Amino acid sequence: MKFLEEGNFSGWLRITLYVVGLAVFVIGLGLDWLPRWLRMVAFLSGFGLMALGGISARAKMLKIKPFDNSYKKARDSYKVKDDEESK
Repeated sequence: MKFLEEGNFSGWLRITLYVVGLAVFVIGLGLDWLPRWLRMVAFLSGFGLMALGGISARAKMLKIKPFDNSYKKARDSYKVKDDEESK
C-alpha cells in the first residue's frame, strides 16, 4: 500500500479521506445525544478531513506535487559560490 504517488496522496487515500471526513462531519451534526464538545470535535475533524481530501484532489488535478523534494534543487540553484560573492 502506497500512501504517496508522484509527490501527492494516492487516489484511494484521497477518496478515503473525503468519505471518512464526510461521515464524521454528518455524525457530528446528527447525533444529539452526544455531548456538545464531542459533537464539535467530530464536526471540525470531519471538516478538516474533507478539506484535506478535496485539496489533495485539486492538487493532483493541477499537477502540483506538495510532497515532492524538487524544492531542494531550486534552493541549491540560488546558493552563491565563495568566489562569486566578492564580485
